[in-house]
Amino acid sequence: MFLDFNSEKPIYLQLAEAIEDSILQDIFKEETQIPSTTEMSVSLKINPATAGKGMNLLVDEGVIYKRRGVGMFVSRGAKKMIIRKRKKDFYDTYILALLDEASKLDISKEEVITMIERGKKE
Repeated sequence: MFLDFNSEKPIYLQLAEAIEDSILQDIFKEETQIPSTTEMSVSLKINPATAGKGMNLLVDEGVIYKRRGVGMFVSRGAKKMIIRKRKKDFYDTYILALLDEASKLDISKEEVITMIERGKKE
């Protein structure tokens, strides 16, 4: 797991995204235990409260859950949840901006598709 301490993105959000990435890559599989808040804070050299904030964000979203006295686990269906959320974010962040700019430049749908296909080839 890598955190960029020079990034403007808060550390707790980077941690949450890194855990999500690990779930998407099957490093952390559904219904398996993940490192504790303390383990995360020690290994990443971050404040335990920061690690807790990132992990609690994922608990609130239902991606991971706590078993009292045992630890944190990846929820069943977490991978699908993350994919659904990230696809929505991708659409909201990139596709809508792309379509807005294409409209301003009078670029047709076909031209946008051609540009995307050209970009995938390069």
